Amino acid sequence: MEDSINKPEKAGEDLFIVLCTSGFERIPSVRSALMFASLAASADYKTILFCVQGAVDVMVKGGIEKNEKPDPNAPTLSQRLSEALELGVEIQCCSQTMVNKKYGEDDLVPGIKVAGAMNLIVLASKAKGTICF
Repeated sequence: MEDSINKPEKAGEDLFIVLCTSGFERIPSVRSALMFASLAASADYKTILFCVQGAVDVMVKGGIEKNEKPDPNAPTLSQRLSEALELGVEIQCCSQTMVNKKYGEDDLVPGIKVAGAMNLIVLASKAKGTICF
């Protein structure tokens, strides 16, 4: 497990944090969190989507396919997740939530990291902006 807290930010790099607590019980909110993270990344912010509680379930391999009923009028969670990762959004899942839900790092979609709660606090204190879903 590697936290961004241990990595110095590049000089002049603007950081934007999206916090998501929503999971499959509020799929539109998760879609919005992924969309706003993608927007921030496309605007050249170093963007981190930090997932806690239900949002961690969304980041587990096979979770989306098992739990989402696609809406023909909206992008799927898989589409939003792929877009965010392609744009360079760093997705972190709360380590304590992972422990509570009995998930290991290998349970996560490839490219998603595990990070401690203190990492979120440090990142938020450095961020140009934060938004929560």
